[in-house]
Amino acid sequence: MSILDTFKLDGEVAVVTGAGKGIGRAIAIALAEAGADVAVASRTQADLDAVAAEIEALGRRALPLATDATDMQALEHLAEQTVAKLGKLSIWVNNAGGIPDGAPRYLTRTPEDKFDAQIDLNLKAVWMGATIAARAMVDANDGAGAIINISSRSAFGAQVKNGPYGAAKAAVNSLTTTLSVELAPKIRVNAVAPGPVPTENFNDCMGTETDEQREKLLDMIGIPLGRYGTPEDIAAAVVYMAAPASGWVTGQCLYVTGGR
Repeated sequence: MSILDTFKLDGEVAVVTGAGKGIGRAIAIALAEAGADVAVASRTQADLDAVAAEIEALGRRALPLATDATDMQALEHLAEQTVAKLGKLSIWVNNAGGIPDGAPRYLTRTPEDKFDAQIDLNLKAVWMGATIAARAMVDANDGAGAIINISSRSAFGAQVKNGPYGAAKAAVNSLTTTLSVELAPKIRVNAVAPGPVPTENFNDCMGTETDEQREKLLDMIGIPLGRYGTPEDIAAAVVYMAAPASGWVTGQCLYVTGGR
């Protein structure tokens, strides 16, 4: 087997949450390009149908299933349908996340309901998805598989005006490490932490709707590689974490941040 062969995902079946747009869509397409069939989940069926069409155009099978990633029963249904219709479940990407109302906040000025909403989406949903995925992998794939959690550069260091999100993502890194030990040796659990990627949610939160605003923020951030990340930058890291190429990697968080 050549080194390039170790990045192939032929015969694998993946689930990607938050896959309707942005980073999640790029991850789903990249996994399909690497050879996997993909179940795509988010709240908006129309977005999922469009992503599924792209996956099928690549010659892979797709399952678009509207799912609330903060609902345990919905995630269980997603896993069950993936196994029933695509044959197994070997890769699960907990990508759904973000700031639900697009409003960054100081920790000390965050209402309890807004704090709970961020924890539910960015931490609890990851815990639920990972535990459901592990159970499904044991039942349908002899316990083998890879779980990839999407963390954030915000997990590292102080996050003024973004405290609830940063705290949730730091907890995702801890959860990833613990799960990697609990589920070893057959299931590998890793995280990928994006830096600034100007998705719709990012632009809403940062007030960077125009190119001029984004360029001004980029200068302020000072990214060593001189540009924002793209969804495809993150997708490439997820393919690595899902593939045999990372077969001796577990419990790690790969920061994809342009050097910052």
